[in-house]
Amino acid sequence: MENLNEALGLLAVGMLTVFSILLIVIFLGKALIAIINKVAPTEEPKKTIKVATAPAAVSAKTQSIIQAAVSQLTGGKGKVAKITKI
Repeated sequence: MENLNEALGLLAVGMLTVFSILLIVIFLGKALIAIINKVAPTEEPKKTIKVATAPAAVSAKTQSIIQAAVSQLTGGKGKVAKITKI
């Protein structure tokens, strides 16, 4: 019975040690993040001007092939609303 008590004691000490070390790591990590956020300058996002371009046209042959494929796969119930190139 003495061995069991010693084993449970060692188990409790080991688990508490691991738990306390993990808490220390968590709090030090949070502190490090807070310090870095205060010290390091934030980067300003670069302003970019996006030029709107018209989507490229899809040829009539390609449109008819896509419409035929959709019609065949959906049994005539599917409808192609819009085709754009990516």
